[in-house]
Amino acid sequence: MTTLRKLGRPTAHRQAMLRNLVTSLLSSGKIETTVTRAKETQRMAEKMITLGKRGDLHARRQALAYIYDEEVVRKLFDEIAPKYAERNGGYTRVLKVGPRRGDAAEMAILELV
Repeated sequence: MTTLRKLGRPTAHRQAMLRNLVTSLLSSGKIETTVTRAKETQRMAEKMITLGKRGDLHARRQALAYIYDEEVVRKLFDEIAPKYAERNGGYTRVLKVGPRRGDAAEMAILELV
């Protein structure tokens, strides 16, 4: 059973941070963050792309409830999800890039495949 990483944040802060990271990933296609944040963001981004593949009104409303920007949801349903129509999961990849200069936190690039 997978457990939720708390990321050293209160619940509301953590959820808002993950929503922002997913929104940024879907709008730009690639983000750079720490490895643990990337792995948590990957889980939610995969769920959002799966909603986009369903494509019905209920799935669109569920995505709008999580993603902040309506333009990103439109892009998710019209451009991103059709690219993965034949793919069963594995829509994102995490590439480790080494330690961050300031605090030596392990950094990663999270990108859409």
